[in-house]
Amino acid sequence: MYRSNQVLIYLHLLFLITLLAACRGQSPSASQTQEVSESTTSANASGQTVTTVDQGFMVIFQDKVGNHWFGGSEKGLYKYDGEQLILFTRQDGLCSHSIIGIQEDKTGHLYFDTPDGVSKFDGQKFTTLKVKEGSPSANEWILDPNDLWFRLGWESKGPYRYDGTWLYPLEFPRTGMADDFFARYPNAPFNPYGIYSSYQDSNGHRWWGTASLGVCRFDGQTISWLYEEQLTKTPAGGDFGIRSIVEDNDGKFWFCNTRHRFEILPGNKERKDTHFMNYSRADGIRNALTPDKPEFPYFMSVLKDDKGDLWMVSYDEGVWRKDGDQLLHYPIAADDREVFLFSIYQDRAGVLWLGTQNAGIYQFNGEAFIPFSP
Repeated sequence: MYRSNQVLIYLHLLFLITLLAACRGQSPSASQTQEVSESTTSANASGQTVTTVDQGFMVIFQDKVGNHWFGGSEKGLYKYDGEQLILFTRQDGLCSHSIIGIQEDKTGHLYFDTPDGVSKFDGQKFTTLKVKEGSPSANEWILDPNDLWFRLGWESKGPYRYDGTWLYPLEFPRTGMADDFFARYPNAPFNPYGIYSSYQDSNGHRWWGTASLGVCRFDGQTISWLYEEQLTKTPAGGDFGIRSIVEDNDGKFWFCNTRHRFEILPGNKERKDTHFMNYSRADGIRNALTPDKPEFPYFMSVLKDDKGDLWMVSYDEGVWRKDGDQLLHYPIAADDREVFLFSIYQDRAGVLWLGTQNAGIYQFNGEAFIPFSP
């Protein structure tokens, strides 16, 4: 069951602050970049063959040729081809071990999003993408299906867009909610605009979940906000942030928990020169283990599988599956100790994977999540 107590909230905040402290001051600065779009950091990335994986992973990804990549480990980046496990590190040209996202372009090049920059891998070597010089410009907010989008940590005031040549730093439009936040917390240890999650919907629109300001969406024309306190404020207090966004088969959206689902309506509402999404909401699904209580699990990561079921990962309460109008619970354990979950991913064969903070990687065997062993 979801435990609404201060200890859990403090653990979340402490973990976030630890991540921020580790990454602070390391994001690329536009004023420090050179007039080249990429810089080669290694002539050849050979990696090291290993037999086991580390304990902590934030992201899992499978590329077009079938290799699985495991990122976020303090030891480096792992590649698994079904037989061999290869570990890449900074010595191979990787710009950071703190990988928070992995993407692949149409040519098969891989991109590893980190607080220290974006590492591109062409199959032979890593290069680090350079940020375009100059201040962020409103003219650089473009929605092109061939572009890639990155976070570069949790400190930025907006996302980074990559058009194949340049990495453009963008800024979210100012919102009065940020003014209210800084009035309450003038010495806050994190940026309320910081991006916790990124998502692309069925229309190709881009969504970002922020630390304290709700959800931001770019539809190619307008950048607009959606904020409701219960999406990010936990019952015991404290900001969870918008860590997960997903669109279901009916075109409705779920953010962080299952209290409500949201229908995004045409048009926007304007308040103080800020665009806010026009939407309606309906009741979601209650926790099947505590149907008469107001507590809901809060989710670090969510995906929609091939059948349309939603799989939702809580930090320390296992995995929840929305199957029709019910929530099914899959507890995760390792040697009688709690497992802290980061992410869930479905590969090309339909296999579900979990990335954890303290227990390595898990796979779903059709009935339960079991530890991955290469």
